Amino acid sequence: MASVEYHADKFHTLNSIGTPRVARVVGISLLLFMIVVALFLIYVPWVQTASGPGSVTALNPNDRMQEINALVSGRIQEWYVRDGSRVKVGDPIVRIVDNDPQLLQRLQAEREQVMAKLTAAETALEIAQIDKRRMERLFDEGLSARREFEQARIRVEQLRADFAQAGAELSRVDVNLSRQSVQFVRAPRDGVILRVNAGDAATFVSAGQVVATFVPDNAERALELYIDGRDIALVRDGAPVRIQFEGWPVIQVSGWPSVAIGTFSGHVIAIDPSAQSSGRFRVLVEEDEATGAPWPDRRFVRFGSKARAWVLLEEVPVGYEIWRQLNNFPPDFPVQGDPLVTVSP
Repeated sequence: MASVEYHADKFHTLNSIGTPRVARVVGISLLLFMIVVALFLIYVPWVQTASGPGSVTALNPNDRMQEINALVSGRIQEWYVRDGSRVKVGDPIVRIVDNDPQLLQRLQAEREQVMAKLTAAETALEIAQIDKRRMERLFDEGLSARREFEQARIRVEQLRADFAQAGAELSRVDVNLSRQSVQFVRAPRDGVILRVNAGDAATFVSAGQVVATFVPDNAERALELYIDGRDIALVRDGAPVRIQFEGWPVIQVSGWPSVAIGTFSGHVIAIDPSAQSSGRFRVLVEEDEATGAPWPDRRFVRFGSKARAWVLLEEVPVGYEIWRQLNNFPPDFPVQGDPLVTVSP
């Protein structure tokens, strides 16, 4: 078969048709776009994060919500507060009285009787000691028998035991009197009565029963953050954290903390060694005013408020992060000894 040769000079119409300008522009634009995307994926950094839900709590256990207990068993006579009442340290909360209205008088009379018994025992002991010294002197001079001297010693020891028993009985009465006289339950510090748990004046309460719930003032806030077990190994003490509080307007890009709006800074101060029942690990986050704006006022972010936070981890290219997310791989584990990458808020 004869070969077919192409002679360009013989195809005048085909040669006159050129590439459309629009197609050329679109092609060049697509090429430039692909180059820009490739450079973006390779060179633009992305900060990996470990995120989780959380809630606001108090850092010091003494600053958390407390239960106020009845100090003695008895009947509630009068309430001095209600739900939401603000109290100062030492302010009365409730008064509790015993079912026997004469109990304090009876205890006081019993104490007087025990005091009389103690005084009599003390006097008898002093006389017995004088008698013992006299019998000892007579025995040394040969004017008394040993048996009489030993009986005097035994008498002193018996009266000393009676004196000690009377003292113990007086202590017992004083303890009962002190417990029953403490009928006012008072506020341990400045704060707010969150809830009154007991009933009205006809309610009987036992010693140790919760009568009210109390929230102290000026408590130092912290965030309880719950991180998935897959990412908890990457979280370190001191790691920077970005926080979004519930109800607070925010624009958050987890990989670029520097462009986030409405988030607040913190740092990790403690990590629980064991998981919760949900399988997540609790991480305590403290406010970090040195690297960002302070947390919102307590009027807007109260104890128990919900939040979401992102613990900042390693810095990687955007392309690698997309590939990691598509394959559901965990974030990069930092090289031992290398500091965490911190990003200014």
